Amino acid sequence: MSLFSPDRILALITNHPIVPVFYHADVNHAQQIVQACYDGGLRVFEFTNRGDKALAVFGQLVTYVREHCHGMALGIGTILTADEAEDFIKAGADFVVQPVTTVAVGAICRVQGVPWMPAGSTLNEIYQATLLGANLVKVFPGNVVGPGFIKAIKGPMPWLKLMVTGGVEPTSESLNAWFKAGVTAVGIGSQLFTGDSSDYTALRERVSVLMEQVKPFIQ
Repeated sequence: MSLFSPDRILALITNHPIVPVFYHADVNHAQQIVQACYDGGLRVFEFTNRGDKALAVFGQLVTYVREHCHGMALGIGTILTADEAEDFIKAGADFVVQPVTTVAVGAICRVQGVPWMPAGSTLNEIYQATLLGANLVKVFPGNVVGPGFIKAIKGPMPWLKLMVTGGVEPTSESLNAWFKAGVTAVGIGSQLFTGDSSDYTALRERVSVLMEQVKPFIQ
């Protein structure tokens, strides 16, 4: 069971609007990655369902985060089916992220009281996701639509809460472009974890710098 209310998780995302997107089969390495991000100032982390060990590693990460990373929400991404959503929610997922939008996953999240963040890449897909109960919509892939797309769709629907993933770079130029366009948050995957993957101090410092860069955009 999640320790957070949906409103609390959305507040964490809004106030800490960089969300790491990460998977690794080695639980000890994954724990150190999460810890470095936490120490750098992040409070939301998306572990992805991209390997055979994902569920087992995620369950151990939940225990670790609750013991060592107080106030951090740990969610699961790359969820395609209702069964996957149910399994990870039982394991303690604080939120569920999809690369698509499926009614069945949304229904499971609604029943369980877990924030649901499905994806869309057109205005109609994004709007339909909100009608189905999405708490926040993931715009994916960001490198295809670009910041101009975000600015355009926020015109008729300024209330949309959007998290862009794919194509977001850990640079001031990239972050400025996306946040000025109107995103609520950004998800950053492999580009956040470049270099020596075991240099956790460097990752912590990188995250800390990025958090300073997005402070002016925190809503």
